[in-house]
Amino acid sequence: MSQPSPTIYLIDDNADFRASAEFWLDAAGYQVQALGDPEQALQALGRHPSAERGCVLMDVRMPEISGLDLHDRMNERGLDLPVVYMSGHADVALAVRAMQKGAVSFLEKPLDEEALERALQAAFARMEARQQQQAKQIAPEDEAGPHSKAEAGDSPGAQEFRRREATLAPREREVLGWVIQGIYNKNIADRMQLSVKTIELYRARGMGKMGARSVAELTRMMVSRQVEGAC
Repeated sequence: MSQPSPTIYLIDDNADFRASAEFWLDAAGYQVQALGDPEQALQALGRHPSAERGCVLMDVRMPEISGLDLHDRMNERGLDLPVVYMSGHADVALAVRAMQKGAVSFLEKPLDEEALERALQAAFARMEARQQQQAKQIAPEDEAGPHSKAEAGDSPGAQEFRRREATLAPREREVLGWVIQGIYNKNIADRMQLSVKTIELYRARGMGKMGARSVAELTRMMVSRQVEGAC
């Protein structure tokens, strides 16, 4: 028996955008639930059959409750559908926060159809991998930690990113988080109550471990959670 078409929960406060995006997604063969109210969205997500494929495609900036806050409420209720964020505003810090919450991708409006399709396929691959792990009763962590096992369906770039990220010390990770937000070393030092030379050391070590030759390359890597060219 063939699987039902995946369900996309399209959450956006802009009715015109919802209508146009729903039209494209429906034509692409997806089942779509277009929702403008966060509470209704949470109720709809709670009714999603656990054995069926689905994902959340939502705007990160909404007036009543932001996409980030809605994501937190999903996690509080145990709603672990993969999330793809959208935004009409290019904001690196916001994108970083979204990816840190476990989002699959962060897309800029107007949506590029190919980028959207890639993000959706990555979301479904993540969900299928999770379902397979649950079915086989695979432990989520081993002695090496939560990221020691490559998730089925992940791209080589995502696997390589997790491998590199796992080598970061906590301080290095924190410094890089400030760096990709455009914060200068002196300001990072003030915030972390460390010397500038110590910050420079953590920054150099962190970028070396991540294999980033520039801040721009590091930012792309941290936002996409991918290492380009990895195979």
